[in-house]
Amino acid sequence: MANVYDYAHDLEKGLRESEEYKGLKQAYDAVMNDESAKRMFDDFRETQIVLQQKQMQGQQISEDEVEKARKMVELVQQHPQISKLMEQEQRVNTLINDISKIITKPLEEIYSEQ
Repeated sequence: MANVYDYAHDLEKGLRESEEYKGLKQAYDAVMNDESAKRMFDDFRETQIVLQQKQMQGQQISEDEVEKARKMVELVQQHPQISKLMEQEQRVNTLINDISKIITKPLEEIYSEQ
C-alpha cells in the first residue's frame, strides 16, 4: 500500500509544475523586480495583514482603516503587474480549493452517510 505522504509530495510536485503556479511565480517575480510595484504591493500586503490580525483578535476596524484599505485595493488593481499577480493568485487559490474538495471527499462521505 502506498504511503499517503508520498501522494502528498507528488501533489506538491504537480502543483509546482502546473500552469497556474508557473503563472503566479512569473507574475510575482515581475512585481518583485519592479521597485515601485514591489513597494506598492508590500504596502498592500502589510495593510491586509494588520486588518486580518485585528479581525482575528476581535478588535474593531475603524472607518479610516476600511477607507484606506479600499483606496489601496483600487490603487493596486490599477497597476498592471500587481493586477496580474492578484489574478494569478486567484487562479492558484481556485486550484487549491478544487484539490481540497477532492481530498476531503472521503470525510464528507463518512459524515453524510446517515
